[in-house]
Amino acid sequence: MTDQTSTPPSRTPHFVSTEKWDPYVAERLTADQEKYYMAGQWKLMWWRFRRHKPAVVSMIFLALMYFSTAISEWIAPYDLHSRHSAYIFAPPQSVHLFHEGKFLGPFVYGLKTERDPDTLQRVYTPDLAKPMPLRFFCSGAPYEFWDLIDGTFHFVCPPEGGQFFWLGTDRLGRDLFSRIVYAARISLTIGLIGITLSFALALILGGLAGYYGGWVDSVVQRITEIIKSFPHLPLWLALSAALPVTWSPLLIYFGITIILALLDWPGLGRAVRSKLLSLREEDYAAAAQMMGAKPARIIGRHLLPGFMSHLIASATLSIPSMILAETALSFLGLGLRPPITSWGVLLNEATDINVVAVHWWLMLPVVPVVLVILAYQFMGDGMRDAADPYA
Repeated sequence: MTDQTSTPPSRTPHFVSTEKWDPYVAERLTADQEKYYMAGQWKLMWWRFRRHKPAVVSMIFLALMYFSTAISEWIAPYDLHSRHSAYIFAPPQSVHLFHEGKFLGPFVYGLKTERDPDTLQRVYTPDLAKPMPLRFFCSGAPYEFWDLIDGTFHFVCPPEGGQFFWLGTDRLGRDLFSRIVYAARISLTIGLIGITLSFALALILGGLAGYYGGWVDSVVQRITEIIKSFPHLPLWLALSAALPVTWSPLLIYFGITIILALLDWPGLGRAVRSKLLSLREEDYAAAAQMMGAKPARIIGRHLLPGFMSHLIASATLSIPSMILAETALSFLGLGLRPPITSWGVLLNEATDINVVAVHWWLMLPVVPVVLVILAYQFMGDGMRDAADPYA
């Protein structure tokens, strides 16, 4: 029998850190922990929201879109109602950088117009021998900034002696890109104003129903059930058709906004009611009541702040429905009417399938509608997750 010598077990090497010892590292860790545990509700919500990357990108996109509504006159190369009778139904012009292998900067090719002998329609072909450089930060078509100040400044202007129709023109020769930029001012603000009115109605009626209960709750709930029992689209159509045709465009705008707000508040009102029904029994609410606080103060200072973040997230998700509702009504011809221009009004010109089949660019106003709706959905999802205390 041979003796087998056992090898000693290998020892784990011991490493010694050569970094200089910092006696204040524990204090910094404690400060960071204290910063987190002592943070308020809104700061915690913002930290959680920043982790939702699609929501942050969507918020930046929406901020840029709303900022563009304040400077629409500078962004649009033409005025809202500028007509170019020589370029009716002109196709979109592509922006180029190189001509015959030579860098010229942003430019477009001029358009040559011919008549089709069979259909008698205008046929536009680019003049490849005639590059026309675009002008930037220039003086162009005159306008009235917010209908108050006369101006001519634009970020981009058509070439000297030429035209620039980035998204084509419509049946009257109006630049479609300029009209989409101006229409954003109406389509985006109608959602904000509508949700403000809807939010106020939900807080008032839902708060009264949830705090008082009894017959007040029964009346508010019956009103809510009656409104929600009607199909929304026929009700929108009926109320929009009831608006007098003699009203000014501004009154039509506010009329459509009020209609959308009156039909949108029941869902948010029920959320307010259900929360107040549970929170009014809490100890801090009872203590405030015993100390003589009035119901308005108890609701406004003690109950609503406890779930305001959830309400804001819910309201954010309601804005896209209002934008879609206005677009649908204007598309059907029962919403906003010219001279007011919204994305729905622009899409109303694309109701004829024969026109769309030939002039496909008339459907381009649907692109900003889709992008804004998706951005609101992503941002609303991020806000809802950030408002969840268990996230």
